[in-house]
Amino acid sequence: MTKVHTIDATGIVLGRVASAAAKALIGKTDPSYTANQVADVRVYIKNAGKTKMTERRMNETLHETYSGQPGGFKVKTNAKIIEKKGWIGLYELAVFGMLPANKLRPLMMKRLTITE
Repeated sequence: MTKVHTIDATGIVLGRVASAAAKALIGKTDPSYTANQVADVRVYIKNAGKTKMTERRMNETLHETYSGQPGGFKVKTNAKIIEKKGWIGLYELAVFGMLPANKLRPLMMKRLTITE
């Protein structure tokens, strides 16, 4: 039986919501936690656009990517990510970074649904 976790992001800081979602996706909230299997859960984050974020956090937090090519280093702020991909893109980036970097991460991300 699939367990459903619904997280309302209204007035809550981005990191706390993403942390709770990642913990549920990994399966740490379930007593039958197994590290080598994807947990049988679905996580829904609603009202992502109503997340509490200060102006400073919006403009000064940097997300860095590097393609491996000369000149391939890129830096984006939270504001730029929200402008381009919306709050959904920012939440996906936050939760993705909190999941373990192994072959189960894409399978866990499929079980995450975010709505603005």
